[in-house]
Parts: sequence; structure tokens; C-alpha cells
Amino acid sequence: MDIQKIKDSAKTWLTPSFDTETQKAVQHLIDKDSQELIESFYKDLEFGTGGMRGIMGAGINRINKYTLGRVSQGLINYLQKKHPNKQCRIVIAYDCRKNSDTLAKTVADVFTANGVKVFLFENMRPTPELSFAVSHLNCEAGIVLTASHNPPEYNGYKVYGSDGAQVVTPEDGLIIEEVNKLDFSEIKFDAKPDLLEYIGKDIDKAFIKTSVTNTCLKLKNRNDLTIVFTSLHGTSITVMPQVFEQAGYKNVHYVEEQRQPDGNFPTVESPNPEEPAALKMALELAEKVNADILIGTDPDSDRLGIAVRDLEGHMRLLNGNQTMSIMTSFLIKKWKKQGKLNGNQFVASTIVSTDMISEIANSYGVENKICLTGFKWIAKLIKDNTNQEFIGGGEESFGYMVGDYVRDKDAISATLLACEIASYAKQKGSTFYKELLGLYVKHDFYKEHLVAVVKKGMDGAAQIKQIMIDLRKKPLAEIDGEKVKYVYDYESSTKRDLITGKETQIDIPKSNVLVFLTEKGTKVAARPSGTEPKIKFYFSVNTPLESVERAGAVEQHLDEKNQRIAKIFDY
Repeated sequence: MDIQKIKDSAKTWLTPSFDTETQKAVQHLIDKDSQELIESFYKDLEFGTGGMRGIMGAGINRINKYTLGRVSQGLINYLQKKHPNKQCRIVIAYDCRKNSDTLAKTVADVFTANGVKVFLFENMRPTPELSFAVSHLNCEAGIVLTASHNPPEYNGYKVYGSDGAQVVTPEDGLIIEEVNKLDFSEIKFDAKPDLLEYIGKDIDKAFIKTSVTNTCLKLKNRNDLTIVFTSLHGTSITVMPQVFEQAGYKNVHYVEEQRQPDGNFPTVESPNPEEPAALKMALELAEKVNADILIGTDPDSDRLGIAVRDLEGHMRLLNGNQTMSIMTSFLIKKWKKQGKLNGNQFVASTIVSTDMISEIANSYGVENKICLTGFKWIAKLIKDNTNQEFIGGGEESFGYMVGDYVRDKDAISATLLACEIASYAKQKGSTFYKELLGLYVKHDFYKEHLVAVVKKGMDGAAQIKQIMIDLRKKPLAEIDGEKVKYVYDYESSTKRDLITGKETQIDIPKSNVLVFLTEKGTKVAARPSGTEPKIKFYFSVNTPLESVERAGAVEQHLDEKNQRIAKIFDY
């Protein structure tokens, strides 16, 4: 690490290209000669699986008006090369995070300064509504300012293409090429107000109508279902009440303490519905009102966590794999009942998600296409397979996409779908959980577990890199007494049979992911997060389930197996 090089980089931020407030902040970092200076300037903030995300502050490795302005200027330069004789149009949304509104306006100013027509949401909106708005307004691109479920000090920037999907290879690389050519002094900040149009209720109306139309069944009475819903201080509250109302759900109880959007997330340590602690208040309310189902969404409303009553009547939190399995099964059955299945449909899941999706899809003659982690890759499957119809798709990290009118994970339509499943089950004398157990009886009991190891900062990034290097040099030969048969290395695009030594190519874009599969179907995946300072280890085990009554004992067996496997990755 070259400290002098880092200081020289920081000193460039003391020039007139940067405002006085920024210069003072950088000078403070230089004078302190602190670790914060190193963290802020040792590298440029990069795009990951969820766009560009980082801590807010001054510096090239931070989210601020200049790093976002530079990316915006690079995107504009790319769009103008791609559409040389056309005035480009772009739509911008933002979530509840600190500074999201002011950063969104700054980004809008950069676009209008370059002659781009900008549609800016008048207030915070869910990320899936931004995806919908891009195609609805016939724009060339879309931007959303969000850091999803990251801690309060974070913010971020996602780029969407004309189809409403996040950009992928090669487009993302071409945009970054343009960004890397730019000096901060080349960013145009002088806005042209006549090119800015504020939007809101009209888009809400169209988005809500489309969500309800594409998700709802013809159920007779939805009032029998008791729902608890929390937005975790996020953006879903701007549209979800209207969605419930239009769908016919009247018996909805909101966690009022978490209803107000607030980037400080005062009632939770982390606004992540993947974590049980985030849903504590919702669980308490669910017991109070005897709810059938509980749903919580993250700050930008693309992920959801669900809890339902188990066989003993207790509220049980489901993992993302369980949720996507029952949603996929339900949607396929819906298509079958409507006479729409003809062998030309597909669903989608990712390389670290449950293999149960393939089992479900195959049982109906529907293809399950598997892609890299991130909904931009599911959206690319839709774009690349226009000869097939997309039913739905998801990933283990609590995200799901119903149909293709939104090309990103969508907690709005997924929340509605979960309620439709619960309502349908209740009306036929079943429950959401019993329907899930029925799938396990039919397809085997699959149980997944996730271990996320946090390694912050520059040293943490180096440690994560070394863990992946070590796993490649010495791959796992055995997992919980089972021989590893296949090693999938998505960085080298190879699938290696450890028994025969045979190696074949993987036809999926390259990514820094390793997957180990045993002879008995146990799966372990290792993947550095693209949006957080973590390396994630995903475990999936399975075994037959003879009957619903045996579910408790079988689940305990699988949980114990996952816990034994987790000890291998105690970094």
C-alpha cells in the first residue's frame, strides 16, 4: 500500500473542481493521516452485482456528488454514442436513505446539463417501480439511488437499461470505460431545468394496476386472511397499502412504529428482512392479532421476508429458498390451470439457490434456467429468450420476480403473491406452510443455510480474496462424510469431476464463485458479495420426506447437517 500515492490522490480533491465543503472534508482526512483517509482513497468505488454501493463521504471510494456525477457523466457519454441522433430520456428514483433525495437531484442535474430529458420521481419510490417506469415511459435508461438493506451510512446507484433491467456484460463494461476516461473536472453540473419533469401518482397508478392484474387469482373472499405488514422504514409504504386495497385485502395490520420512512432505521439494527431481528416487532404484532402471514420489505422494496403459521400454530420465518419454491410452484400451477402451459415456458433461479426449483419445474415440463446471482441475470435470460414465456424467478436472498413487467426483484408483487398463496390455501382448508410441506413430500425436503463472514476495509478485501484462492488451490474433497463429485468454478468457467478428472465448460458468464456438489446432492457454494464487505457460504442439503407428519424430525436432521458443514467455514 503506497500511502504517498493515496495522499496525492486525496490532494486532487483540494482543487476548484470540488466545492468548499468537500475540500474541507478531504483536508481534514489528510491532516489526521487516518485510516479513514486510506479507506476513502485507496481505490475507486466499483460496480458489483447490485450496482455501485458504498459509505457516504468524501473520496473516490465513497458515495458523494462527485463519484455519482462521474458515473452519470460516463453513462451519458455512453448513451450519446449509442444513440447519436436522439435525445435520450432517463427516469430517476430514490429511496428513504440519508441524502438520497439531494443526490438524486444532483444526478438529474448532470443529465439535464448534458441535454438529456429526465423524469424524476417527486418523492421516494420502490425500486421495482423504477424498473417498471423505464419501459412505461420509453426511456433509454433508469437510475435508482439506494443501498438496499445496507447499514444507514451507505448509499448506492443502480443503472437500468431500456428494458427496465440492470445493465450486464458487455454494456456495464462499456459504461465503465467511459467513466474511467473522465476527470472529475469534466462533469457537467449546470442543470437545464426545462429538461426536468417530476413524476409520481400517474406512474403509481399504472404500476399498481399492473401488479394487481398480473398477480391476483379469482378468489372469492380475501378478508378471511389476516396480514401483518412492515415496510421497515422503507419505500414500500408509498404503494403497498393501495396494492392491498385494489387486490381486496382489507384485514391488514401495519407495524406503525416502522411505517414512517426513515434512513436512520431507528427500530432495527439492520433493515434486512433476511435477519429475524428485523421482524421482531412484526412478529409481536402477528401474535397480538393472530395473523396468518407476516411480510416485511427492505428499504428499497425489492426483498421480502415472510413468516407463516407452522403445524403447531407458531409463526415461523421462512428462508428465501422456501419462499421462492412455493411461489414458483404456485405460479406454474396457475399457468397450468389457465391452460397456458405448452412446453414453451421457463422459470429462473441462480447458481447458489435451491435445486428444488428444478425439481418443481421439471415435474410440469417447464424449463428452469439457471444464471449467476443477481436479478440482472434473470432479466437477461428474459431478453435472450424472447421465443419463450417467462413465468417467474427468484434467488435465495429473499427476492422474487412475477412475470416480466418488472425486470428486477420486486417485493411489491411478491408480497401480493404470498398473500394470494396464503388466501388460496386457507380457503381450501390448508395453510401456506402445509402447502410448502406438500412440496417437500413430492420433491424431497430441501433445507438451505447461509453463513456470511464479514471482512471490512482494504485488509478485509484481501482476506476474502485469499479465502477464494485457497479454496481453488485445495478444493473440498469431502463434505460431512460425502465425497465431492463436482467442482464448479465460475471464474474459469469449468466443471470438474473429481472422481474421473473430466473437465467440461460452463456456459454462464464468468464470476468469482465456487460450487461443490457431493455424490448425494449436498451443495456448498462460496461467493464474495458484490455489494457488501462479506464472503458468503451457501449450504443446501436434502432427503426424502415420507409424510407431512415427519417434517419436524426430518428438518431437525437437515439443520444439524447444515450446522456441521458450517463449522468448515469458521473464518
